[in-house]
Amino acid sequence: MPANTFYNDFDRATLETGQKPRRRGPDRSEFQLDRDRIIFSTAFRRLQNKTQVFQAGEYDFYRTRLTHSLEVGTIAKSICQHLRATSRVLREDFHLDLDLVEAVSLAHDMGHPPFGHAGERVLHRLMEKYGGFEGNAQSLRILTRIIYDQKDGRFGMAPTRALLDGILKYKRLFRDRNGGHNHFIYDDQAEYLEFCFGTADLATALPADLSPNGFKSLECQIMDAADDIAYSSFDIVDSIKARFLTAREVTECLELGYIGRRTGSEEKDARLLWLTDDDRAQLEKLRGHIIDGFYDASLNKNIGRLIQSCSLAERENFMAARSNRYRYELVVPPELKREMKVMKELARRYVFQNSLMHQMEFKGNKILESISEAFEANYLEKMPAPGGAALVLVSDHSHAALLAEPEPARRARMICDYLAGMTDAYAVRQYKRLYAPDYGSISEIL
Repeated sequence: MPANTFYNDFDRATLETGQKPRRRGPDRSEFQLDRDRIIFSTAFRRLQNKTQVFQAGEYDFYRTRLTHSLEVGTIAKSICQHLRATSRVLREDFHLDLDLVEAVSLAHDMGHPPFGHAGERVLHRLMEKYGGFEGNAQSLRILTRIIYDQKDGRFGMAPTRALLDGILKYKRLFRDRNGGHNHFIYDDQAEYLEFCFGTADLATALPADLSPNGFKSLECQIMDAADDIAYSSFDIVDSIKARFLTAREVTECLELGYIGRRTGSEEKDARLLWLTDDDRAQLEKLRGHIIDGFYDASLNKNIGRLIQSCSLAERENFMAARSNRYRYELVVPPELKREMKVMKELARRYVFQNSLMHQMEFKGNKILESISEAFEANYLEKMPAPGGAALVLVSDHSHAALLAEPEPARRARMICDYLAGMTDAYAVRQYKRLYAPDYGSISEIL
């Protein structure tokens, strides 16, 4: 098989500072090593018990963060195969690497905490004075700093530049977020922007009408599109099976002429999604499939149509001459983006704004806030000197690492790492262990 010239040494270069050295060999490419290190990691396995839409473990057929990530990886690879078969640019010796695209897709949600986006919001609120919390930034932190927890410290996995750039869905630093509560990376991750682009100030290198968060590598765009396809198809299926979304709700949207909920606020009501004729046809079709029970097969079939709508186009930017990852971009027709938006808004209105989901969100917030309060009181507010007598509220190894860290902001980030790494079930058990008088198990692993 001829060598793939789509990627060059710049793309394959690895981040080495503070990383676990790679064991290179002739059998696997750099991108295969990226993928394998992700799949074999503890952080990836934990996704099997983290919420995607509905709380993990409640029923056996709902998607979790793990099944979602696997589905995104499969869709992303299918997009690559479609592009290779249909694009006049790609060929046998010049094509997208499936291992790289899969690695980007599998890693994109590794940093998400327990209890889904609700957990992400509460951790950001708790960490705002220490630099905030963001799921994408935490994925980056896992890959570059803490994926390996060993006796002599925590290390990153020495990711390739192409992988690191591929998961950089957001490139705006926390300090530059202008009050926004998400879509940023941590300030101390500016070095990774420097590694990927030769500058930590992307805004000065980009046109005025393009924000750093809108500047994505081709692999990142493919992952992002696959994520949208999965969300707008599979998550809708789960919502229907859970009976949060029925034919009645779809009928309500058709009768109202919009998707959303009026609040009386002119600014918020302006965000309502008003239905076009194409939107109505889409919802009529969905309602029919819900009534006859064939919504699952119909939405799955729709995934193929969305994949086959993708194409490649050339673009100009300051990175295009350096890497084909920026010489080309993914094109998804506007009408299909609109279809996915309709599905997203449908889920937002009837699932995420449902009172039952709000109650679960309230409980998840309470659990994370309470655990965090205990950890902060023990490891931040009355922190003893190294070797002191703080209560051991985390694993022995994490406890020793916290006691050895003199900088409060870094201790806070380590506590956040511990909280974000919890599965839903583990967070519930930790809360009970700390606060429930009638709960206790001295044999349970911390």
